[in-house]
Amino acid sequence: MSADQRGSGASTDAPAPVQKEPLSTAALINETVHSRVSRLQWGYREDRSEAVATVARIRRGAGKPAGEIPDLWGLIGAEALYVRGWREEDAERAESAVHMAVTLWALHQQGHHTADMHVKDGPGLGKAVRRLMPDATIDEPIRKRFVRAGTATSIDALATRLRELVVLLRRDDIALDYGKLASQLYVWQRPGGRAEVHRAWGRSFHSHGPVKPEGDAP
Repeated sequence: MSADQRGSGASTDAPAPVQKEPLSTAALINETVHSRVSRLQWGYREDRSEAVATVARIRRGAGKPAGEIPDLWGLIGAEALYVRGWREEDAERAESAVHMAVTLWALHQQGHHTADMHVKDGPGLGKAVRRLMPDATIDEPIRKRFVRAGTATSIDALATRLRELVVLLRRDDIALDYGKLASQLYVWQRPGGRAEVHRAWGRSFHSHGPVKPEGDAP
């Protein structure tokens, strides 16, 4: 350092680069699903033949365990998770969560060429199910299906029950945030995580009030 630099207090040291905080596991899973589904969703809506064929293949895995259908290997997008080291049990939970979310989205998107059934920062599961009941009256058969999903005791049973709900959401053109769902499915599998996810689904369900008839004052 020169005398002038010492006298002026200037430093030749370059500023330290800003280090980005690594994504949390749940955030990584959320982003992995959002990235994969967004690309497929765009191609499907644009009627790109490769995307349409891929979504049809992925749809076959809805409600089934990860890894059960070898034809889906490399199509789900779970390989993006392996940018970090995982404990084996966490890797299995993450892969299962991504598989469930992407395959359920593929089922949900079926037949929808003008609307996205995955919307980032869109409705959570509870709010989406509540939108199946557009007036002030609780639809008891739908509520029971939602409760059945909440009482599932295995990830395979949960996948089957969520599939039933997704078919209803598809019928009524109600979108869902599948990245958020995937991160919740990961937490659901962790020790103590089931109760946390149930609370989130319940809050989401109750936070959506009945839709007001057109013409009513806000």
